[in-house]
Amino acid sequence: MDFDFDWVDAFTDQVFGGNGCAVVHGGAGLPDELCMAYVRETSLVECTFTGPSKVADFRVKYYLASREIPFAGHPTIATVAALRHRGLIGEGPLRLETGAGIVEVEVRGSQIAMTQIAPVFGEEVPADLVAKVGGVAPEDIIAPPQVVSTGLPFCITVLRSRAALERLKLNPEALAAYNAHLGQGSDMMEPFWVTLEGAAAAGNTYARLLLAPPSPAEDPFTGSATGAMAAYLWARGLIESPNFVAEQGHLMGRPGRAEVEVLGPRDAITGVRVAGQGRVVMSGQVFMPEVA
Repeated sequence: MDFDFDWVDAFTDQVFGGNGCAVVHGGAGLPDELCMAYVRETSLVECTFTGPSKVADFRVKYYLASREIPFAGHPTIATVAALRHRGLIGEGPLRLETGAGIVEVEVRGSQIAMTQIAPVFGEEVPADLVAKVGGVAPEDIIAPPQVVSTGLPFCITVLRSRAALERLKLNPEALAAYNAHLGQGSDMMEPFWVTLEGAAAAGNTYARLLLAPPSPAEDPFTGSATGAMAAYLWARGLIESPNFVAEQGHLMGRPGRAEVEVLGPRDAITGVRVAGQGRVVMSGQVFMPEVA
């Protein structure tokens, strides 16, 4: 079975920046194991597989190396950039069917903006438990870590300084204890770490997401977590404006940037708009094995 694909770097205006995603056009009907094998073959964090939809313009399925997830941010930007690259869409509004529901997208020039769903605020997680996952001190955490989802759940953890953010190191044993505390069988991701200063002069926040195998060790830019993080910061009064610039990936040499807008008042957030650019790095065909 042959499928067209585009490899796109998302949340960047140049190739080899931001976060890469391979978009397999027409592959939404492929079996899970084949999709996960493809992600492992690329060594990327995530890949997407598109198909027709009865309720939106396109259906998008998102995969890590280990499982399907309902939604992901940088692969959404990458998928839309790939669809436009192939002339399948133009400027204007677009609706994507995902496992987290319908995601509204707006394409204007080189900018792609997705509106993530209203946040779901989950449990607060003990700071000492989360701190051990990243190898930092509980005192480095300046607000209660909390599970938040705008399509995919993350424990948002705000660190005191950029120095604390940059010395993070994933502790597998502590991650296992963290997962046991939160329970199994969910879409829960590893903690999302953020500090309230940019990596560059234009940034307002700087974040990292350390990942466990079989994924790569770190995600260069995490759009879904950026939405959850933005909702958390706005709801808790940790940012003065609902509009800000989020940065990630600079320590990896893959700087990424998103323009973020939290929609609604602090106590009644209706969604989060996360916008960025995507650049096609390569295009071609993938030759999938026949499935009985």
